Amino acid sequence: MNTICNGKINLLKTLAIMVVVAGHLEFSLIPMFPPYSFQVMLFFFISGMLFNEKYGLVEYFKRRFKSLLVPYYSYAIFYLGITMLIAPVIGKFWGLKINLFNELITPFLTGHQLDLISPLWFVPCLFITLMIYKIFSYIKCSNILKLVFYLFLAFFAMYYQKYAQNINILWLFRTMFALAFVHLGYLYRTHVEGNINIFSSKALYSVLIIQALLWLTNQDYSAVDGIGLHFLLVWGQYNNCIVPIFTAITGIWVSLFIIEITYDKICDWKFLHKIGKNSYHIMANHLLVFNFLTYVILAIKGIPFDIKNNADIYWFYDPVKTTYFYFVAGIILPIYFAQGLKNLKLAIADFTARNFNK
Repeated sequence: MNTICNGKINLLKTLAIMVVVAGHLEFSLIPMFPPYSFQVMLFFFISGMLFNEKYGLVEYFKRRFKSLLVPYYSYAIFYLGITMLIAPVIGKFWGLKINLFNELITPFLTGHQLDLISPLWFVPCLFITLMIYKIFSYIKCSNILKLVFYLFLAFFAMYYQKYAQNINILWLFRTMFALAFVHLGYLYRTHVEGNINIFSSKALYSVLIIQALLWLTNQDYSAVDGIGLHFLLVWGQYNNCIVPIFTAITGIWVSLFIIEITYDKICDWKFLHKIGKNSYHIMANHLLVFNFLTYVILAIKGIPFDIKNNADIYWFYDPVKTTYFYFVAGIILPIYFAQGLKNLKLAIADFTARNFNK
């Protein structure tokens, strides 16, 4: 079994989260590859690359629960408090009605119980997908046959996507779609990387041609929103059962390609690695940064907050001039926030050790 360099995986996470943040600012970080076409599937792919077969089902559940759901619900509690705190100031509550169902169950149905934490919708979905993938891993058959099965599920999810508009089963359609990309990540780590060169010039030509053809089906007619997995991200609005699968694959390939051809030059760039290591925190907090900046700018310019409250959570001030300022701040500030959380945790642990473990 081949093991991909951890540095490459981390830089791939860096690229993935940068594409996510760029997408929420409505610009494409990689020309020809719109952000909504592949970024979430890239994270599922990375999860497949990291999939470890050695753990039993119970142990695997415990590990994924700790790494995915514990920080998710910690952030959910934090943002519930933030949302309640700022609601009287801005005159709007960003989220669904507060009750146990919305705070505990809705994360697994839509992940949009709180607007500010909505980018983390995929975390509960990832948890479900990985648990199902783990269960399926016990089935004794070839990896190729499994891939065919997972691709069938993805096509099935897309073909019957109209039913995904029912939020009670949206999670199921998301999972069926995502399983194929977890398995592709697993296959890449175990069978492709180090054995098969998929980054030849012919492969690049082929991917560019395929992506150009896929672009012809662009329903948004916009270079910034582009060919999307809006089916997967929202409520099932993409009227094609093939394009989202192929454009996710081409986007993942070009992401791997970028890391492959640049790795020797950027492998020692500590800040890029820091972005990858803090991708969870960036995903959780970049919308808070966007909105904080927006309200500060509105306050400085004396513009009523109502102009923001009448728009959605992704609205930001003067996109022509401020997009890249928001982009940089949305990546850097959450990193320092994460570092602050780490320091606080260490301080609490140290205080507890000194005062209660004597």
